[in-house]
Amino acid sequence: MKPLLMIHSSTASTYALLLGSAAIFALAAAGAAQGQDMYHKPIVYKVPGMDAVEVRRDITYKTADATDLKMDVYVPPGLAAGVRAPVIFFIHGGFIPRSVTFLPKEWGVYQSYGRLAAASGFVGVTFNHRYWGWTREDMERSFGDVLDAIRYVRDHAGDHHADAGRAALWAFSGGGPHLSIPLREKLDFVRCLVSFYAILDLGPAAKSQSLDPEKEGAAGFSPITYLRKEGPRLPPMFIGRAGRDAPYLNEAVDRFIARARELNETIEVMNHPGGRHGFDILDDDARSREVIARALEFLKAHLKPG
Repeated sequence: MKPLLMIHSSTASTYALLLGSAAIFALAAAGAAQGQDMYHKPIVYKVPGMDAVEVRRDITYKTADATDLKMDVYVPPGLAAGVRAPVIFFIHGGFIPRSVTFLPKEWGVYQSYGRLAAASGFVGVTFNHRYWGWTREDMERSFGDVLDAIRYVRDHAGDHHADAGRAALWAFSGGGPHLSIPLREKLDFVRCLVSFYAILDLGPAAKSQSLDPEKEGAAGFSPITYLRKEGPRLPPMFIGRAGRDAPYLNEAVDRFIARARELNETIEVMNHPGGRHGFDILDDDARSREVIARALEFLKAHLKPG
């Protein structure tokens, strides 16, 4: 498949929806200067064994709109029969126009995260979901796909060495609203969450697209809405914050952090002061690697058996 090149304006405008305008200009400039296809650019952190993991590609987890929705499952190398490992579901950002054909699970960032997860002892799951916009209909469609992807892996856990009772959701950018799913659906098997430069309040994002947040039900899809004194507790959560992110996004992240701490939730935050939106692929520096490494340690601590 011919890759979409970041230096083309049509592709740049698409990726801007995923990472924000500031990040896309940085990506495009970096790609043009270095002759790189940014869609194939991996994350800036590696661990031994990433090349040895088993990758099970193009599994159809759902058929909708006459389209097969696909996932890739990354399995730790050398697991004995019957051994189960906790699962990390990587939730890509958006929204992504329907015209895009080179879909997220093929991008370097998600392929490298899948390998990183498996080399670190987890089953990593990357998948495409129909994230076409921020209207109520769009979000319900996307949320339904994410839930169906999770259900598929749990229903076929034995086929992939997956422990159906120990799962984490790791969301990026516009995938942040999907971190509300375990609270909306009361999914006790989701033991913890990771948010990297993610939208935790959909309201400001909807307004940026001239949508009415109340009409579109933005609150119902926003993780911040579910931080309440009464109701389900927030699973332990790690937040990777990009210091140079869009102000409206970081303001929402900061409100979420303050509210979670007020409610005495288990939450850990690592800020990358110079980090851009997408620092894990854009900023090849020690702090980016520290944030990714710490997120993995957080997952290991909260996905232990028992």
